[in-house]
Amino acid sequence: MSDISVYTASYDVVVVGSGAGAMTAALCAADKGLSTLVVEKSNFYGGTSALSGGVIWVPCNHQQAAAKVKDSREQALRYLKASTQQKVPEARLLAYLENAPKMLEYLESKTPVHYTVMPQYPDYYQSLPGALPGGRSLDPHMFDISQLGDEYQQLRPAATAVLMLGKVSMTAHKAARMLNKSKGWQWDAFKLMMRYYLDFGWRLKTKRDRYSASGNALVAALRKGMLDRGIALWLKTDLTDLCVENGRVCGIQATKEGYPVSIQAKRAVILACGGFEQNQLLREKYLPQPSHARWSVTPPNNNTGAALLAGQKIGAATAFMDQAWWVPTMPVIDEDTPRAIFAERHQPGCIVVNSKGSRFVNEAEPYLEFVNRMYEEDGKNGSRAVPAWLIFDAGFHARSAMGPLMPSQFIPDKKLPKAWRSSVYWKAGTLTELAEQIGVDAKGLTATVQRYNQYAREGKDPDFNKGANCFDRYYGIVGNRPNPCVAPLDKAPFYAVRFDPGDTGTNGGLLTDEHAQVVREDGTSIPGLYAIGNTSASVMGPSYPGAGATIGPAMTFAYVAANHIAATQDQH
Repeated sequence: MSDISVYTASYDVVVVGSGAGAMTAALCAADKGLSTLVVEKSNFYGGTSALSGGVIWVPCNHQQAAAKVKDSREQALRYLKASTQQKVPEARLLAYLENAPKMLEYLESKTPVHYTVMPQYPDYYQSLPGALPGGRSLDPHMFDISQLGDEYQQLRPAATAVLMLGKVSMTAHKAARMLNKSKGWQWDAFKLMMRYYLDFGWRLKTKRDRYSASGNALVAALRKGMLDRGIALWLKTDLTDLCVENGRVCGIQATKEGYPVSIQAKRAVILACGGFEQNQLLREKYLPQPSHARWSVTPPNNNTGAALLAGQKIGAATAFMDQAWWVPTMPVIDEDTPRAIFAERHQPGCIVVNSKGSRFVNEAEPYLEFVNRMYEEDGKNGSRAVPAWLIFDAGFHARSAMGPLMPSQFIPDKKLPKAWRSSVYWKAGTLTELAEQIGVDAKGLTATVQRYNQYAREGKDPDFNKGANCFDRYYGIVGNRPNPCVAPLDKAPFYAVRFDPGDTGTNGGLLTDEHAQVVREDGTSIPGLYAIGNTSASVMGPSYPGAGATIGPAMTFAYVAANHIAATQDQH
């Protein structure tokens, strides 16, 4: 905390971070007539949003009626109360439900951001009251990044995992069609590849796809909106402290390209610069153990908790500090971050086991819950589930991807990098040999597969009910009957990949009220300070209600914060 009298620059609103939430806040603040600056630590803008699927979860959105989706505020509130386990104040839940549809309509009417509702993408917790089989998650439209001019070069590149063959952009809807082998998926893939390779003029400039999708498209569209408004963006500007005068946050101190700067925020500071997942000391202090920053899929050296520490320094309360947006990850040598395994686990012909070779989870369970099961199982009855091992056979490998491993019918093992063998994947002619390679009990693994296969031939999973609900089946293979998620492992050779308890960010942080204002332990707000996205304690609490439940709240409370700042009389 620092008191200063001379500022390097002065704006009404200073937004720290440049992800989807930060940019939404800047756009809304600017449209309210407030001078706005966005500062970003990295030399790229977009944060983890640029690496994401870009999907947002918005109950009662304006596109549902045309898609014949029936939803209601009451139904959505029931679902949120159940999924958040009554750990989030109702005022915050209601603020989200009221403002998320407004945020979406604002962006679609005032900016280049556009979305399409996904009526078949289910909420994650289908057993909870108020869950819908689809229609609350929306997929961002593709965006032509040539509209950004040279600014496209500072757009954080999309994650390899969301690109076809690591190059070609595709929407979440198209990706799901390819994964579940829906009718026409091969034609979809061919058209996407041809669009990319026939764009000769753009190929001369860069290997990046002109037409971005997912989170990259969302960030690009938001950046175009900022450019249209002349909103300032400073890259390589790292928050070091908050400036406070008479108990009110009035700016930030930072280093800009290595030099100290002081930036006045005449109305407010909005902290939107991610969580603390890349800070190993904070992980060890707050998160379940074992826990390693190298298991996270977020960019190394970003999201180190600077905003969290600055907020705590001036008395901000925190919540859900033991929580993260968990997802199992697998390491890939020569890549800066591991691969998140979101959808592949739903496919038939694979199981996940602990060190005793026993299953302990429905492989298709929502990714946050999947990692929770890993931690719950780890150390139980002498078994270890950190790491866990996903086992699959040649039949699975022929038709399905697994992280960086493409289906062998397209890329056979002999074309894989030799260094991947026994580091990215393990392969053996028998289950016993495979178990020995990965340090898993061979008898236990063999018995587990025998039991699984006994029922899988009939499409059944009496132990964990894989494929029993529409969320499980969303990424299953539609032609695999009777259960799109279940098939025996009976075709040698057999394969294994290692699963670590990874994350896409932490979801605990500075506690905020329904206006996105940061509050103290006594519930009073800290004047001039707002927090959104992973910098704040999530409105979703310890849960992940549906696809887009991270970015949706980040953008919604960005909209809420900017409107609240504009509506609050300047107290200077």
